[in-house]
Amino acid sequence: MSYAVPPQKSEALKPAAVVAKPAVQKVDNRREERKETAPEQSNRKGSRKAKWNVAQFQVDPQEGKSRFHDFRLSAGLMHGIADLKFNYCTPIQKKALPDVIAGKDLIGKASTGTGKSAVFLIGIFARLIREQQRKRKNGTPRALIIAPTRELVIQIAKDARTIGKYLPLRVAEAYGGTDYERQQKNIRDRPVDILVATPGRLLDFSRKRVVQLNEAAIMVIDEADRMLDMGFIPDVRSIIHKIPNKDKRQTMMFSATLTEEVTRLASQWCVNPVSVETEAEQVAVETVQQVVYTLTRDEKYLVLYNIIKSDSCDRVLIFTNMKRDAKRLNDRLRRDGVNCTLLTGDVPQQKRTARLENFRSGKIKVLVATDVAGRGIHIDGISHVVNFTLPYEPEDYVHRIGRTGRAGADGISISFADEESSFYLMDIEEYIGEALPCVEPDAALLKTIVRKKR
Repeated sequence: MSYAVPPQKSEALKPAAVVAKPAVQKVDNRREERKETAPEQSNRKGSRKAKWNVAQFQVDPQEGKSRFHDFRLSAGLMHGIADLKFNYCTPIQKKALPDVIAGKDLIGKASTGTGKSAVFLIGIFARLIREQQRKRKNGTPRALIIAPTRELVIQIAKDARTIGKYLPLRVAEAYGGTDYERQQKNIRDRPVDILVATPGRLLDFSRKRVVQLNEAAIMVIDEADRMLDMGFIPDVRSIIHKIPNKDKRQTMMFSATLTEEVTRLASQWCVNPVSVETEAEQVAVETVQQVVYTLTRDEKYLVLYNIIKSDSCDRVLIFTNMKRDAKRLNDRLRRDGVNCTLLTGDVPQQKRTARLENFRSGKIKVLVATDVAGRGIHIDGISHVVNFTLPYEPEDYVHRIGRTGRAGADGISISFADEESSFYLMDIEEYIGEALPCVEPDAALLKTIVRKKR
């Protein structure tokens, strides 16, 4: 794969004061430090593998493209990039990485699927390695990444660990819904370099002094437009007041749309920010083959079932507008023998995580979701996105189809326009700047479902 996929974020929090035997605490910290800091050193035990070097990651220069080799990154960071086969930069990476690595504030217009996560993750890793501190403190992150949903936090943290697995830096996460004690202990009792968090859980841990934010000299606010939509800005303001002043930190903000409100927040929280835009929405649309089936409400399920059963359908993400509709559709598909699962806002966190992982690994072929739950889905290999119901907002249409065709790969988006939802098409077409091909489903998609007798 020649394009990078957006990475993820990490978190760290600080412990309550501990009165312990100083000598023992010192030894424990050193032992923990050795575990955390030298993944490559494990190769020295047993069979001694040769130390990896950048010469093993050959990417030929190409006109008009930037390579990660061009940014003078450390060998450990380049090793992680090489493992992920991130050969050439995406447009947002090419434009933003030089300024991010240089420590400049930045506001970027880029939606998911364009490689924006790699921008701030690689930038954070590069800076933290360059500015290595001698002593790493428990629960005191040096970099903070804020995201609006727990799924996005989990994904960012996972990507961060993958891309930084050869670096002596530790990533942690904090999010609501589950694992309260485990997250608290994971942050409070160990050194943390990068903390990825949702605003509510982070503030909770901060008030309890599980985490100290006074050394978080790098701040990333991801999906700033969604933060506004979900009412998180007051919480983010509280977090901003706990970290170093804006002239003593690097602040990066990313948003799919640069609204007047987002721009105003950037002016308050950043110092002379570099503005980077890549027309992310159009990029997402251009990588996806789109089709709209005009049909009746009664035909929708039949067409959907036959699409899923077709040979060309590998991994399918289906969107509905309402969670009750998603549940009914999921139940109906399961009754007809389709290997599927459900993801809505009221599914408990542990089940959400397990279902996403089963979908990611291929154990589940079909995932039925709502827009709220779908915000955290960053999974490669989704062959089809189906809009069982067209979204009310054009922006959500772009977000949905961006789940396929990620990072330059091909994808297929199928939308159903029935008697109730066809009037949303005009707004969607105006928003994406092109007419959508509308066709009637062929006979193969309307064939009757043959159900086995029980």
